[in-house]
Amino acid sequence: MAMKLFDAHCHLQDSRILNKAPQLISTAFDTGIIRFAVNGVCEIKNFCRKIGIWLKKWIGLDKGSHGKKIDFVDQVEVFQQQLELAKELNRPVSVHCVRAYGDLLESMKSMGPFPAGVILHSYLGSAEMVPEFAKLGAYFSFSGFLMSMKVQKAKRVLKAVTSDRILLETDAPDAVPTSNTSSLFLVDGDKSVPEGINSKGENSSSNATVLSNDQTYASKDALSLPSLNHPANIHTVLSYVASLLDMTKEELAEMSYRNAVRIFSYEGSKVLEE
Repeated sequence: MAMKLFDAHCHLQDSRILNKAPQLISTAFDTGIIRFAVNGVCEIKNFCRKIGIWLKKWIGLDKGSHGKKIDFVDQVEVFQQQLELAKELNRPVSVHCVRAYGDLLESMKSMGPFPAGVILHSYLGSAEMVPEFAKLGAYFSFSGFLMSMKVQKAKRVLKAVTSDRILLETDAPDAVPTSNTSSLFLVDGDKSVPEGINSKGENSSSNATVLSNDQTYASKDALSLPSLNHPANIHTVLSYVASLLDMTKEELAEMSYRNAVRIFSYEGSKVLEE
C-alpha cells in the first residue's frame, strides 16, 4: 500500500504562498500527502458554531522575539480563555509555544485534562515534560524546527513520546528543514534560492546534482536555505524523525497518519476515522 502522510500543521493560507497553494497542494499530493491541517484565523465564536465544522485552532504562549511585543501576563490570560473555549466546544486545539513550556504546562494543568486533544505544534520542549503533557491529552507534532535541537536531545524527546501521540508537520511556509537539504522541494519564485537552481529542480551549475525531478533544492554546497517551506518537505521531516527513532519511514508514516486522523476526527469533521 502506498505511503500516506498527514501534515498536522501548516499555513497554506499565508500570503507568501497563497497564490501558489493549488500548485503546492498538487505536488504534495503526488508525493503521498493526502491531508493538511491548515491553521488559519477565525475570531468569531458564533460564526464557528454556526458553520459547525471547525476546530479551535492556533493559540499559545511566546517568549521569543515576536512574543515579547505582547505582555506575557496578557498572553496567559487570553490563552486560558481560548483553552476554556476549546473545552466548552469539545474541539482539539493546536498550540504554539516558544520558550514558555513551563508556563504552558502550568496553564494546562490548571485547566486540564483535554479529552478532545491538544496538539503541541513544532514541539521543542524537554523529554521530561512529555509524560506530563501527555496525561493532559497532548499530542506532539514535529517539524523542521526539530533539526535545530542537538541530535541526542532530539532523540530523547522523540523516544519519550508514545507511538499513539506522535504527529508530523511542515509549518509551511516556515520551518524549512536543515537536514538533507539536497532533496528539499522548492516553492516556485522563492528569491532566496541560490542562483542556478530553479523550482523544477533544473540547474545550470556544474556542482549541483538533481535528486528529484520536481521542485528540488539540489545544490551540494549552497550556503543558504530557501526562505519558504514547501508542504512536500514533510518527507524530510519524516526521514529525520524515523532515523532518530530507529524505525522505517513507512512505519512512522503509518503511525503519524493514524494519530492525525484520530485527533482530527472530532464531531462534524470531514476527517473520518479509518
